[in-house]
Amino acid sequence: MLAVLAAGCTAADAEPTLIGEGKKVRVGAKSDQPGTSHEPHAGEFEGFDITVAREVLGGVGVDAESVRFDGVLSKNRAKDLRAGDFDLVTATYSITLQRTLPVEEGGEGLDFVGPYASTPQGVLVRADDKDSYRNLSDLDGKQICVWEGTTSLTELSKPAYQLIRLRVEKDAGYCVKALKAGDVDAVSTDQLILYGFMEAEPTLAVVPGIAFGVVNDYGIAMHRTPAHRKDCEKLREALKTYVAGNEWGRDFENNLPRVPVAARNEARPTATEIDAVSCRERPANARVD
Repeated sequence: MLAVLAAGCTAADAEPTLIGEGKKVRVGAKSDQPGTSHEPHAGEFEGFDITVAREVLGGVGVDAESVRFDGVLSKNRAKDLRAGDFDLVTATYSITLQRTLPVEEGGEGLDFVGPYASTPQGVLVRADDKDSYRNLSDLDGKQICVWEGTTSLTELSKPAYQLIRLRVEKDAGYCVKALKAGDVDAVSTDQLILYGFMEAEPTLAVVPGIAFGVVNDYGIAMHRTPAHRKDCEKLREALKTYVAGNEWGRDFENNLPRVPVAARNEARPTATEIDAVSCRERPANARVD
């Protein structure tokens, strides 16, 4: 029995960590969300998610040349992490109970480092139509585009929004294209994402008076294993250092300049919030997707 236990401990200790000297880190990111995470040129990613990932990884000694970003669809984030296609995912990924619970309990078995930003859900419309929308009831009977694998789709699928007609697409870019073409009336997802689209597309606008749903806390996700938990805790401390300094505010404003100051202040996490949510099976903000 002792021999078996010793062998088990050795195997756990030998499990490779995600970060360390000479390690290449593969990060899944969104390729179609200007401001938060997009790929303007093949293989070149930029946005607030990307900046956060680089800063936090840099805080644990990973140089920029060792980090590789690749696109990931919202619906595939957990699956790709568990399959080992990515070491981390930084893709406006909300921390929820379903995502953090162990797989044997019906969850997705992920750890998160976060939040690095927080935001409610909002609505993006054509700029010429903005004055037609002042509250949620103005969306009744309208067709709203959302995409697969998001908390935004989960929220708008609730009975409270049954008068809204949903169009579900593969990812964000498809919804924005449909809005610009006049095929849908609005796009709904997290406000921070929408402000990024507003900056990139002058013909579109975020409706300022509509914010709803639970506040989404974004985190850097990884597949939970004993060795990865140690990486999670190191990244958590690096995130706290990053958020406490001037760099977080500078990077947020550079990437998301259209976000109002009040919303930016609400988006910024505290060290206490990061401790309460990071590297936990049941984080303090635990809620069902």
